[in-house]
Amino acid sequence: MGGGLKPEHLLVILPFDPPTPFFDRIRRKHPHIKITYRQLLFTATPWNGAEQIPPELFHDATLLVTLSALPPLPKDCPKLDWIHFTSAGTNHVANSPIYTDTTIPLTTSSGIHGPQIAEWVLMTMLASSHRYALLHQWQNKHQWDQELDNINYMRNLHDQVGQRLGVLGYGSIGRQVGRVAKAMGMDVIAYTASPRDTPESKKDHGFIVPGTGDPNGEFPSAWYSGTDKADLHRFLAQDIDHLLISVPLTKETTHLLGKEELDILSTRNAFITNISRGAIIHQPALIAALRAFEDHRTSSPSYADASFPVVSEADMKADTSIPGLRGAALDVTDPEPLPPDDPLWDAPNCIITPHISGAGSAYVDRCFQVFEVNLERREKGEKLINVVDRSKGY
Repeated sequence: MGGGLKPEHLLVILPFDPPTPFFDRIRRKHPHIKITYRQLLFTATPWNGAEQIPPELFHDATLLVTLSALPPLPKDCPKLDWIHFTSAGTNHVANSPIYTDTTIPLTTSSGIHGPQIAEWVLMTMLASSHRYALLHQWQNKHQWDQELDNINYMRNLHDQVGQRLGVLGYGSIGRQVGRVAKAMGMDVIAYTASPRDTPESKKDHGFIVPGTGDPNGEFPSAWYSGTDKADLHRFLAQDIDHLLISVPLTKETTHLLGKEELDILSTRNAFITNISRGAIIHQPALIAALRAFEDHRTSSPSYADASFPVVSEADMKADTSIPGLRGAALDVTDPEPLPPDDPLWDAPNCIITPHISGAGSAYVDRCFQVFEVNLERREKGEKLINVVDRSKGY
């Protein structure tokens, strides 16, 4: 298959064990490609020389697969003409000279994270709405709780049917969450930076795990778009019960959601899920909104029983004056790692996990599936998928 093609040198630098099955496939299908592997742990600025990759490897490489490790300077990689990242975004390398001072094509593994992250989103959503922390507490106490107040409280839980999911950033992850939410009976609305007002513009042109996502953009009942506050506020004001944040982190999206935006969401006491990057939310404003809801619950005679973790959805619909957000699920924080004394840890009704929602046994193989799709396209002279637009930051 590789007959007649010029010799290539693929350098792979990743923080896990060698992906031998992938290497075997490449050698079988593309015998003109030489493969070199180096294992290197992730750090914030790997191009500054903290990790030692022999200079001759960068100098000789024509292809690079990496999580974060890059040549220090453009002169160090004169033959390099394609870099594939095993991450969904490239914000973590946006200050590197290779990013800022070259035009080397960059591609990402966007599209592979949808299945596992969507499961995490639904897991945390249901753990909150079904009061799993309380149920687990009962189990740990060996307590078969049949107290009338507790049973009535659980019976007042509102399932997801008819609730509205707002997807802020309808990319591959948002599309898979939308797919699963739609199957649960939820209404899905989408927000994108650019308008999606034609059938073609609503399609997903990136990598799609077969049987997942929303390839044709069929699930949202309404689409919203824009890049200014008025557009965003119009979207947030659409009676959203659950907001999923899945936009990339750029200069424009940093602190995209602050007090003003959270106040809009508070009119429905929305539940917020962030699987993107922590800095998209102004964290002190989020903590304040979560505390406002909890403070109302614990101070009001109607909600004074502190044995219950949150106010039920039925109660919220009956009393529109309740302030704040009813809860949040965060797989990302600002900063990371989150310091032990950060007040976010103690924010009420907030689930925090250490940026692991995308982890799974299929991760590595799917990363290289994207690379292989693009390798085939490159050899045929076709346009690559998942190409980073440096001007947009993603």
